[in-house]
Amino acid sequence: MDFRPILYILGIFLSILAVSMVLPMLADIYWGNKDWKVFFLCIVITSFFGGSLILSNVGLEFSLSIRQAFMMTFLSWIGLSIFAALPFNLSAMNMSFTDAFFEAVSGITTTGSTVITGLDTAPPGILLWRAILQWLGGIGIIIMAMSVLPFLSVGGMQIFSTELSESEKALPRTAQLASSIGFIYVLMTIACVIAYLAAGMGKFDALAHAMTTIATGGFSTYDGSIGHFNNKAVDTIAIFFMVLAGIPFVLYLKAVRGNITPLLRDPQVRWFLAILLGSIVITTLYLMVHQSMTFGAALIGSSFNITSLMTGTGYATEQYDHWGGFVVAMLFFLMAMGACAGSTSCGIKIFRFQIFLSITKVQIKKLLHPNGTFLAHYNGKPIPEDVPLSVMSFLVLYAVCFMGLALALSAVGLDFITALSGAMTSISNVGPGLGDVIGPSGNFAPLPDSAKWILSTGMLLGRLEILAAFVLLHPSFWKH
Repeated sequence: MDFRPILYILGIFLSILAVSMVLPMLADIYWGNKDWKVFFLCIVITSFFGGSLILSNVGLEFSLSIRQAFMMTFLSWIGLSIFAALPFNLSAMNMSFTDAFFEAVSGITTTGSTVITGLDTAPPGILLWRAILQWLGGIGIIIMAMSVLPFLSVGGMQIFSTELSESEKALPRTAQLASSIGFIYVLMTIACVIAYLAAGMGKFDALAHAMTTIATGGFSTYDGSIGHFNNKAVDTIAIFFMVLAGIPFVLYLKAVRGNITPLLRDPQVRWFLAILLGSIVITTLYLMVHQSMTFGAALIGSSFNITSLMTGTGYATEQYDHWGGFVVAMLFFLMAMGACAGSTSCGIKIFRFQIFLSITKVQIKKLLHPNGTFLAHYNGKPIPEDVPLSVMSFLVLYAVCFMGLALALSAVGLDFITALSGAMTSISNVGPGLGDVIGPSGNFAPLPDSAKWILSTGMLLGRLEILAAFVLLHPSFWKH
């Protein structure tokens, strides 16, 4: 395999990461924190490696093969996580490399799990760096879902390659697609900042929370998450933008270009909103009956926390793990489901459940009418022959990886609830788990280092859509 194009692209990503470290460095300088020297050192180290990779491989013809694209995707997430961990490891917070890597992986995969306690008094540069990591990870996820995964036929994502090529005029080459979606991403972030400011947040908090809201990441500047503000206006704004971020960004691009119909009729969006609304109604009624909550408190609490978990954001305003077994079970499945493909959210993605249901209906019809010919459909079109197998493979691997992670976490000493929810929250890139240790009021700091490495692996697997990582383990991948 020719690694030169892969290393060149990795060099570009590392250079972008180095430039991004300038903002937290300036923040520390502004507030008089000595960690600005740490960020300066990290900028030098990261830019040196990034620049070296670019300069040593510049001038190449770029036409990535499928094998190179898989390797580029894998190495990019691993490499960026390692260099993103440097500020955590070298700062005055004295984080071990295990904790630093865990925090970096959680940030760049937009998971939102944290090992940092005392966020209320943490250095501003570190707080901003966490938000920037999630913001960069969010746009990276969108571009990967729209350009790389369909090309690699990962987990049924190839079904969207046809959608993206329907109109070459409206949606041109990958570079222009990335820049157009990036522009929309920036505009949504700015709008979210303005809304948070209007609701009473300070400038720093508004910027940090806007970046992690649009990225559906969930890192906050306070240990109490968004619940720290105790502000219904802030909660409502967060709900609105989390829902927006859970919808495919390519549909926003089509709407901006004058074609709003796909946004209104997309089956993923309809299912997402219907499941979200239905879950909120059921939970609101349940909380009113079984927890004696008022209608307003039950509605706001369920709306915020269900939206946060389903989109994989991971903000918390309530101890939802105390809402009763029925609600906890429903939240557990919503964490796995996730929102739409092509958004910044995570999980299995709704379109896979739609394809699975369509395939199941066809199988039932074939059992009833053995001589009949039936085709599975998605979005009004026949599903390509290779998509059902790809989706089923993804679902099986997802279940196997979830069980493997849960067993591994149990083996290193975690209790049943912590192991089970930890496995789910890592592979689904959600953030908080369930229980007293990693629940909405806890964090991942008390876990042993071995558990943190297992969870870091789970987060990377989830963000790589599992198959993109497992394909590297197959012997034929390495054969010429």
